[in-house]
Amino acid sequence: MQESHTLTHQPLLVVISGPAGVGKDSLIQCMKERDHPFHFVVTATDRPPRSGEIHAVDYFFLTTEEFLQMEREGELLEHAIVYGQHKGIPKQQVREALASGKDVIMRVDVQGAATVRRLVPEAVLIFLVASSAEELEHRLCTRGCDSPRQLQERIAAAHEEMNRISEFDYAVVNRDQELDRAVDDVIAIIQAEHCRVEPRVVKL
Repeated sequence: MQESHTLTHQPLLVVISGPAGVGKDSLIQCMKERDHPFHFVVTATDRPPRSGEIHAVDYFFLTTEEFLQMEREGELLEHAIVYGQHKGIPKQQVREALASGKDVIMRVDVQGAATVRRLVPEAVLIFLVASSAEELEHRLCTRGCDSPRQLQERIAAAHEEMNRISEFDYAVVNRDQELDRAVDDVIAIIQAEHCRVEPRVVKL
């Protein structure tokens, strides 16, 4: 008699990345509003909370020493200094979410995605892109939060990051006025990953 093969549910670690201005935050927010049972990673930082921000919801607000201690103990999945402030992903929340059976969704920059791939080879890496380089530049120009010099730096960095798309498993196009379509594509990728005969097994 042929031996039967039982598919087992394995929670996924899903990384959403891509250049600045491509809509990563908007996509994550839209995914939250869909009310799927995902765990959305909360970033740790040593900057003080802004008005209305809630600890463990918007960020884990730590002292610089607490943050550096987590770094020394290897308890950060990835970390960086952004505009003079420490930011990183605590491993413990990811472990707890995976142990509960939930898929974990995290949003990081392209360099952070490379770090996650190195530390967790079974992570699913999704690269979010605009429909064209011109569209991405237009989005960056219309954000209105950068000086001309910063804008040129962001555009140059975005072009460099686009060259790293081959490091990812999937690419999803976030077209203007079609955010829901991009969210549908991301959720379809997650569903397809759960149908793999040989599932990804994430270990931290």
